[in-house]
Amino acid sequence: MIGADEGCGDLQLPALNFAPPKPQDPTPKIGLVGCGGISESHLAAYRRCGLDVVALCSRDPSKAAERAKQFYPRAQVFTDHRELLQLDSVRVVDIATHPAGRALLIEESLLAGKHVLSQKPFALDLTIGRGLVELAERSGLKLAVNQNGRWAPHLAAMRELAAKGVIGLVEEVDLSIAWDHSWTVGTAFDETPFLVLFDFGVHWFDFVATLTAFREIESVSATVAFSEGQRSPQPMKAEVFMVGPDLSVRIAFDGDSADHQRDATLIRGSAGSLMSEGPDLQRQEVTVRAAEGRAQIPLSGDWFTTGFEGTMCELLCAVQQDRPPLHSARDNLRTLELAFAACESANTGVQVRPGSVSELPQPCIEGS
Repeated sequence: MIGADEGCGDLQLPALNFAPPKPQDPTPKIGLVGCGGISESHLAAYRRCGLDVVALCSRDPSKAAERAKQFYPRAQVFTDHRELLQLDSVRVVDIATHPAGRALLIEESLLAGKHVLSQKPFALDLTIGRGLVELAERSGLKLAVNQNGRWAPHLAAMRELAAKGVIGLVEEVDLSIAWDHSWTVGTAFDETPFLVLFDFGVHWFDFVATLTAFREIESVSATVAFSEGQRSPQPMKAEVFMVGPDLSVRIAFDGDSADHQRDATLIRGSAGSLMSEGPDLQRQEVTVRAAEGRAQIPLSGDWFTTGFEGTMCELLCAVQQDRPPLHSARDNLRTLELAFAACESANTGVQVRPGSVSELPQPCIEGS
């Protein structure tokens, strides 16, 4: 909880609380399916929170065994997720696999009576996504999406400030993300469609979706491009524009920026503005400006560990309190509508209305 007297500046702010929630003890036991690179950040966050991971599953037994040794030595290790789903002790399944086949894993987990936290995106087709949402709701289960950016300190702080009405009605959002995404070269990400615009960019579509909840976005337009000399076979640059009544949004991505990394967010409202800026996703400073003055918001935590603490702990709280999680799959459908519209626009070169594209399109962009 952050009060007005804890910030730096002369602007009086309402009490703010954007830290990850804390579930009650004992917490539901967790099983993790998928022990690739990102699972290390998941498990580090869970261990730091004192959460109980009792089972790990990977088709490569050495990966599951290594993760168990590193974080949860007492966890059972499986190569078949169906064996993990048979464990009565597991109440929540964290699905951290690649997108292909993820929807089927979610379905099987729900049919086994498990609450689910799915890595983003939870579906590549809105019809399938809606079906999974309805299955979870019919079954009395919680289905949440691992949009860790919702609890990344700088994005969470700005969302909370906007929700509290500190800057009035949001009128303009400008996001500029320049970072080095070359670590994907030579991995499965070389074959990932819309690598920057969708696979990474979905975090910012989600931010826009939550920041503009209950506001209409009428059209989305987007372009993608290759950087000169880039090594990835996927476009490393993308730009998105979204327009609605009294609302404009711009997002610029540059994934080939090893020498000039920068992450900047500007949100203008009818009564002030929010600015977050830093060299990367981990190091940011958030400043609020209004007619009455300015204030700097103290931040703690980071994109990965704090973000993954937030996604799992919010789901566990929702299970314990029997309420929809803030990052429910139903809520995430709007995020996918915006993202699919952007990818379709990048393909066709025309504006696209969110919701008119039901699935992630296949890219028709030739390499440089």
